[in-house]
Amino acid sequence: MTDDGGNPLTSGPSRAGARAMLKAVGFSDSDLKKPLIGVANTWIEIGPCNFHLRDLAVHVKDGIRAAGGTPMEFNTVSISDGITMGTEGMRASLVSREVIADSIELVTRGNGFDGLVVLVGCDKTIPAASMALARLNVPGVVLYGGSIAPGTWNGHDVTIQDVYEAIGAHAAGRMSDADLCRLEDSACPGAGACGGQFTANTMAIATEFLGLAALGSGSVPANDPKKAAVAREAGERVMALVRKGLKPRDIITKDALENAIASVATTGGSTNAVLHLMAIAYEAGLELSLGDFDRISARVPLLADLKPSGRFVATDLHAAGGSALVAQRLLDAGILHGSARTVTGRSIGDEARTAVETPGQQVVRPVDRALKSSGGLVILRGSLAPDGAVLKISGANRLQHRGPARVFDSEEAAFDAVQHQTIKPGDVVVIRYEGPSGGPGMREMLAVTGAIVGAGLGESVALVTDGRFSGATRGFAVGHIAPEASRGGPLAAVRDGDLIVIDVPNRKLDVEIAESVLKQRLSEWTGPAPRYTTGVLAKYARLVSSAATGAVTG
Repeated sequence: MTDDGGNPLTSGPSRAGARAMLKAVGFSDSDLKKPLIGVANTWIEIGPCNFHLRDLAVHVKDGIRAAGGTPMEFNTVSISDGITMGTEGMRASLVSREVIADSIELVTRGNGFDGLVVLVGCDKTIPAASMALARLNVPGVVLYGGSIAPGTWNGHDVTIQDVYEAIGAHAAGRMSDADLCRLEDSACPGAGACGGQFTANTMAIATEFLGLAALGSGSVPANDPKKAAVAREAGERVMALVRKGLKPRDIITKDALENAIASVATTGGSTNAVLHLMAIAYEAGLELSLGDFDRISARVPLLADLKPSGRFVATDLHAAGGSALVAQRLLDAGILHGSARTVTGRSIGDEARTAVETPGQQVVRPVDRALKSSGGLVILRGSLAPDGAVLKISGANRLQHRGPARVFDSEEAAFDAVQHQTIKPGDVVVIRYEGPSGGPGMREMLAVTGAIVGAGLGESVALVTDGRFSGATRGFAVGHIAPEASRGGPLAAVRDGDLIVIDVPNRKLDVEIAESVLKQRLSEWTGPAPRYTTGVLAKYARLVSSAATGAVTG
């Protein structure tokens, strides 16, 4: 804002041209004298996650106007992970995180907005919103559109996870065509993001614990009538932030980042949170390492019994008391940094103390009856991953695995092997050249992991990759291996039959070949030709950093 209280885009005689164009679309002189608030919308009609955000934006804008501001809505992009999974289109998913953050930055800088509300739904839109706010450092709020309701199939709740696992069961002859079709028809009953503690819901709760979204705002499901009031409050809240001058980098601190990691660990959340929180920290100018995730997860109990490894879905968490109840549990256990600031103007500790637990709920355990004594994230290192790799153990019954490598140079090749039942118990499925640069785009592997579980191999097969996993993945699956194969990481030297050792207690990921042999193989290695030589994917492949530093392009 300028010294006279006006926006530099619209204030003074020299800005008559800008005002003339803005009046053409309905803004008045009165509107243009108020703080201008960008409403960044990730709405698309491709899939349920973001489908309802156009309607939600109406209520956000009502709240901004009621609090004395002028909303200006603009759209950015979104890629549905659930739709593109297992296809070439999935390479666009992680890339879209950077494009969304960049586009929000460009529109905001171009128009000099005084504040921002970012409406988000599908997986990459949520971290992108936080990245943009941290980068711009203008007062802002993130509003998550909320979870989809579960579907019902054969008398029990189902999600998109069940569909992907059913594909494997169908290929193994364990499910009929008719049953697969009925499940497909039932799994996604309306608008909202995927219903388990998959990446969208993981990043939604992480954003609340980070302080950029109001605690409890994301827990309200997409189709809950109360969502409109939550949206209006977000609009009013951004105006309070503008007036106070409270900015994202006042909120995003190391304590806040540790709170966000704790929320992921205690809810058995997606491994994608590792990439995303590191990227947010990078944009905020803060240090965050893989070691921080392992350290925090080791001291945080697993309390939420949520899919993919647990029994319940996001709407059940809301009914139980929501994200505020999770925060209250961690606060009472002395784990939460309670003094961390939030967009509400109150500390997260103060917000957590207002939680109301539904009597008899079974979704969020008391600390003394935790599902596990430590959280779901583990960082492994070793001869196969010198710079680190990520494993989620909240749903794993094994802590060690040693088996022969079955090596595939693409996700499609591995999926085909599972579908043709050539993967055997004890195998370690190795998928390489799917990292941030090599993919490019670090595709998720839900099609493969779902097929492995569906084929009845979930308890006997391990998977390692320089790609990543959907939040719906369960099983013994190690991702984010760094350095990645396309940049000469040890994964590039693995051959069929090499013994791979995954050792969770000792945090090790090794290939059992002599160091001299590994070096010799790498010295003779020639990387594959880039999959893309022009366009955004080629540009991303050139610029993107290692998964060990968040796969950022800055």
